[in-house]
Amino acid sequence: MDHFDRLGLPRRFSLDGTAIEREYLARSRALHPDFHQLGSSTEQAASVALSAALNEAYATLKDPFKRAEYLLRLEGGPSASELKDVPPEFLEEMLDLRMEIAGLEANSPQAQAMESQLATRRDAMVAEVGRMLDGLAPETRITQLADIRRRLNAIKYVQNLIRDLRAL
Repeated sequence: MDHFDRLGLPRRFSLDGTAIEREYLARSRALHPDFHQLGSSTEQAASVALSAALNEAYATLKDPFKRAEYLLRLEGGPSASELKDVPPEFLEEMLDLRMEIAGLEANSPQAQAMESQLATRRDAMVAEVGRMLDGLAPETRITQLADIRRRLNAIKYVQNLIRDLRAL
């Protein structure tokens, strides 16, 4: 059973956040260990294990980046350790941005503007990956999965810059 099955959701990137939340809460009530205190030790252990699996499914599917990573894995795509490619010009841009961040002061208007721009860029990149995942074509599947991995690798760089800006 995968995370989508566990939450009763279709296996695709495009999911409604409220539907994810609703399905999680409905299943959480039924599985939560507090509702199985009077059960046998076997039932209590099963409740704990199922509740933990449900929590993991929810944490993965509610975050669009994690959902994309998970879907890529389910589709048989390469992991980040198997395919580390990112276009050289993108890496150069990230290095330039990192140096620019090093010269910024915490909570400055420049830092806030850069964080906002990077967050918008990240969100657009994740949305594009989602469209790619939802539109996998059998004839180009292997190439598409590799391209999705490269894009997820790039998103990690952008997320790390956002993290660095927040740590100023």
